Amino acid sequence: MQGNPWHVLHVRSNFEKRVAEHLTVRAVEHYLPLYRERVRWSDRTIMAERPLFTGYVFARIVPETRIVAMSTPGVVRSLGDDNGSLVSCEELERIRAGLTSGLLLRPHPQLSVGTRVRVRRGVFEDVEGVVAEFRQQCRVIIALAQLQRCFSLEVEIGDVEVVNPVRPPNVKKPVVDSQRGWAVFSAFGD
Repeated sequence: MQGNPWHVLHVRSNFEKRVAEHLTVRAVEHYLPLYRERVRWSDRTIMAERPLFTGYVFARIVPETRIVAMSTPGVVRSLGDDNGSLVSCEELERIRAGLTSGLLLRPHPQLSVGTRVRVRRGVFEDVEGVVAEFRQQCRVIIALAQLQRCFSLEVEIGDVEVVNPVRPPNVKKPVVDSQRGWAVFSAFGD
């Protein structure tokens, strides 16, 4: 795996594995880091392989294979051609070694303290709050509208989704959601 750095191919949503198959057939050296995750369906639980970087496949593109790689079905574009947008062999080798050795590598949303999120699973499903801190899990602050009191809830990062884009925090005040009886303890002063 030593040699030229890797280009990052931006691919269509959910086309990572198909693009990797096409690149194999076209003899273009590529790497699609996959991790295994337990997925719960309505009737059973399975182990699924998912891309570590959704929407991206790494490829070694030399001038002779550029047209072949870029014309692969599902490839949208290459992320830049300058050296600053190439991924080094060492970085991908570390990822490959980590996945092979069984390290728990998972995609991580770019959450920061103050980000407004919605809980996706569990008793508090669809309740919104604000990320207060990160430890082993993500701590979300939730306010009960009727009492004007807040409490924190620790959830897995995968169990929350971002509600609004991140904005700099200013005034903190609860925002009432009359449909659910919950308030969002907002770091944005909405």
